[in-house]
Amino acid sequence: MSILIDKTTKVLVQGLTGKTGTFHTEQALAYHATQMVGGIHPKKGGETWTGQGGETLPVFASVAEGKQATGANASVVYVPPAGAGAAIIEAIEAEIPLIVCITEGVPVMDMVKVKARLEKSGSRLVGPNCPGILTPDECKIGIMPGNIFSKGSVGVVSRSGTLTYEAVFQTTNEGLGQTTAVGIGGDPVKGTEFIDVLEMFLADDETESIIMIGEIGGSAEEDAAQFIADEAKKGRAKPVAGFIAGRTAPPGRTMGHAGAVISGGKGGADDKIEAMRSAGIAIADSPATLGKTLAQRLKA
Repeated sequence: MSILIDKTTKVLVQGLTGKTGTFHTEQALAYHATQMVGGIHPKKGGETWTGQGGETLPVFASVAEGKQATGANASVVYVPPAGAGAAIIEAIEAEIPLIVCITEGVPVMDMVKVKARLEKSGSRLVGPNCPGILTPDECKIGIMPGNIFSKGSVGVVSRSGTLTYEAVFQTTNEGLGQTTAVGIGGDPVKGTEFIDVLEMFLADDETESIIMIGEIGGSAEEDAAQFIADEAKKGRAKPVAGFIAGRTAPPGRTMGHAGAVISGGKGGADDKIEAMRSAGIAIADSPATLGKTLAQRLKA
């Protein structure tokens, strides 16, 4: 099985006609026939998008129109930062079950408004500022490179896009493969947290182990570690390997992601690592050892 997406997922592209949306839609269409079913642009409804390979998709004026015409159950947002929040809210109002926002730099106050709408809806948002979701051989939403994936048994969840790819590449090389990889994004206000994805992986029979990649800033990793420990006490345990990025970051300075800042004595790498180790998570010393760390954890 997989989580969130599979070969039946039908995806609308919000921001399809832009350069970024066009490039990554072409990549998705080339990946095991991911079902990209249409694009959204309020001023280009009724037109047809054509990719460099000759692929065509209908363009709709609104998400609601696109959903009605195609039966879409997911959308991916490539809209520029100033309009991304409104695009997410449009998808929520159209009752799209899964919304994936790739856009980086979405204003925090826009995301606060989005979060309030999400809590009253049946939609799930992944992102913003994330690489998306990929289920090997079935569906690719976002910007992850499909060629490094292989069908397998490891669930990957990460705040870092680049380190998501590293974990995927290494688990492929170890012969473990992946069920689904989810990049939740590094912004302080986002739609999906570690615990949400971990719950799905624990409930998925084909996900036999998990890699969790965190960063400095916030308490999401500590919360996730506590969740893993609590679930293990209930008999819901799976081998987990992890890594925390940003061990050398100075306090009070934002490092890369908007959420990767240490302040007030919280959010430091050492505290996160200790919490994860206490929960039974095997910690990799560097990103380069994630695959081997998980393989060793599976043998323990």
